Amino acid sequence: MRTAQEHRTLLGFIRDENGATAIEYSLIAAGIASAIVAAVSGLGTSVNGVWEKVGNAFN
Repeated sequence: MRTAQEHRTLLGFIRDENGATAIEYSLIAAGIASAIVAAVSGLGTSVNGVWEKVGNAFN
C-alpha cells in the first residue's frame, strides 16, 4: 500500500513538464538534421557526376 508521501511524489512526477520543451526542441533538431543529410546526399551525387564529366573532358 502506498503512503501519502509516495502518492504526492508520484503525482508531482506525473505533472512535471520541465523536460518536455527540451525533448520537443531535440526532436525538431533531429528532423532538421535528417533533412540536411538527405539534401547533402543528393547534392553530393550530382556534384560527383559533374566532376566525373570534368575529369573525362581532360582524358
